[in-house]
Amino acid sequence: MSNSSESNPMRVIRLEKVVLNMGVGRSGAAIETAQRALEQISSKKPTTRNAKSAQRDWGVRKGEPIGVSVTLRQDTAVSVLKRLFEAKGNIIKSKSFDNFGNYSFGIREHIDIPNVKYDPKIGILGLDVSVTLTRPGFGIRFRSRRKARIGKGHTISSQEAKNFLMEKFGVELE
Repeated sequence: MSNSSESNPMRVIRLEKVVLNMGVGRSGAAIETAQRALEQISSKKPTTRNAKSAQRDWGVRKGEPIGVSVTLRQDTAVSVLKRLFEAKGNIIKSKSFDNFGNYSFGIREHIDIPNVKYDPKIGILGLDVSVTLTRPGFGIRFRSRRKARIGKGHTISSQEAKNFLMEKFGVELE
């Protein structure tokens, strides 16, 4: 079963999407500031995320915008992810992988990302990054007719995801 990804095109791992998220916690000017920051990082228009339930202690009402996110795919996702890894020093933590090959990490200051200049109107904000990897055939989970589960042998293990990121992006494990 070694070298199966080279011989079988259905075993090839690829980057599906990169999601950048800023949870602000309140609406108003903070949401607009986070939107400008994410647009500066990704060159895409971010969307607001609304509160699912009311939190009286924090003064948050249901349906109120409390976060901003943007989803990147294909070449844009690859180029932004390379810059995000540079901001982390090309070192990734092995405990940040789940059992399905997804990887998440955070960036404390968005100005650490290459090609992002400090803007006094925005300030300094942190963000969360989620990386989703996929294989051909994973779409059967989402189709409208005859949905099916991914078989155990076809799921992406955390070790396969680590190897993919090390080969494709040249990052090191911590």
